[in-house]
Amino acid sequence: MEVSLVSKNFSLLSYILFFLCFSLCGLPSLVKSDSCSTNLTLNNQIPFQTSSLHCLSVWTSQDFILRYAQTTTNTWSFVLSAPDSGAYISIGFSPNGRMVGASAVSGWVPSNGGGVVKQYYLGGYGATQVVPDQGSLNIIKNSTAMISQSSRLYLAFQLSTTTQPLSNLIYAVGPKNQFPSSPSYYMSQHKTQTSVTVNYNSVQVSSSSSWGLKQSHGLVNMLGWGILMLIGMIMARYFKHWDPQWFYSHVSIQFVGFSLGLSGIITGFVLEDQGFGNSDVDKHKALGIFVLVLGCLQVMAFLARPGKASKVRKYWNWYHYIVGRLCIVCAIGNTFYGIHISNEGNSWNAGYGIVLVILIIVAIVLEVRRWIRK
Repeated sequence: MEVSLVSKNFSLLSYILFFLCFSLCGLPSLVKSDSCSTNLTLNNQIPFQTSSLHCLSVWTSQDFILRYAQTTTNTWSFVLSAPDSGAYISIGFSPNGRMVGASAVSGWVPSNGGGVVKQYYLGGYGATQVVPDQGSLNIIKNSTAMISQSSRLYLAFQLSTTTQPLSNLIYAVGPKNQFPSSPSYYMSQHKTQTSVTVNYNSVQVSSSSSWGLKQSHGLVNMLGWGILMLIGMIMARYFKHWDPQWFYSHVSIQFVGFSLGLSGIITGFVLEDQGFGNSDVDKHKALGIFVLVLGCLQVMAFLARPGKASKVRKYWNWYHYIVGRLCIVCAIGNTFYGIHISNEGNSWNAGYGIVLVILIIVAIVLEVRRWIRK
């Protein structure tokens, strides 16, 4: 009886160990993602040698990996790897880091199968200005491949050039399930993009000036519209017993916030001129302009402020409160939306969210004290 029980327990333990071993051994294949520490295993689907290519992680938030090498005197080989999100991927070579004027290689795998690779000349932001089968890149014939494998896309091509390829590279991801099709092969506006600079010799990648400008745009708008304006409102509502210090503090804080917000909007227009534009950015821009209009209305209201004894002062106060609060609410929403479309990740959301929570808690405490005082 004891022998039988031990045998059953041993069998059960064997099954458990087998299951754990199978799960642990199989787990890497389930979560396996391309990285520079792994070799390409595409079963000779790429028409050129890839074992000697250098490797760089060029767009961390989108998990873009670029492999490249000068394989002969006049030949440069490239393989761009990215997650398969059901959209096209693109790599552009720009003379100045901007979208307009660049030549790009784009690839996609439609639902009916068969990868497609095309060169485009990026002459503007409109669909008809992104011209297929045009550009300055001399792509070697029969060197292109577009492969979907293990939930990743691989865009491969070779360039024939006597000089080093342009180091300002632009990467883009298209909207889901919107692929260029014949006969026009017009490309839908990208969902998101980034620009980096690659040092081919030292195998290093650095953010372009546009990346830094994008961060500055987000920071000054967040600080100006989304934080200082809120602090100025708190000052005006809860510290009027410190007269006239509350008034000068309120005006000073709002002026600084408006100035920072205005500079942030200006950097936004500069970013748009450099090619950081799509349908999501257009919505972000429209809401930002609306916030700016509300801020300008507040400035004009301050300049036309009636005296305390005036009969219209009550209506002016209503207008000032409503427009000011609407401006702050829209600015906060647009800040989070800007973080979302720029793919900056949870750290920006968490940082700004913590600041907002602290300010809201302070406002609640002061509101309670205000009602108790009444």
